[in-house]
Amino acid sequence: MAITTAYELSAVTVGATELSIVSGTTTLQSITTPGVYQLVIDASVMAKGDEFRVKLYEKCKAAGTKRVFSVWSLQGVQSELFITPTFMLLNGWDMTITKLVGTDRAFDASIRKVA
Repeated sequence: MAITTAYELSAVTVGATELSIVSGTTTLQSITTPGVYQLVIDASVMAKGDEFRVKLYEKCKAAGTKRVFSVWSLQGVQSELFITPTFMLLNGWDMTITKLVGTDRAFDASIRKVA
């Protein structure tokens, strides 16, 4: 079983517009490459008063509508990595981050895939 980095952000600034971690842009994606994925974010750039929201999207079936299936809030100073559980994704997924409160921050992140 091999683990690879499927997608990566390197010091990409996140503001109040939802940002796709897959593309590093505010254009949301619908990835249909099947696999077992896990999101890792280095949130150590956050400061007191900051709040960011992380969302994961997927479709129930290929012709379905992409919907949020998991949401987390990161608040204040962070000294640890944020790591999601692993998810089996297939039909049209994306992982995003948005600033809710505070200053825009430049995050590093990776989406890892089990092959």
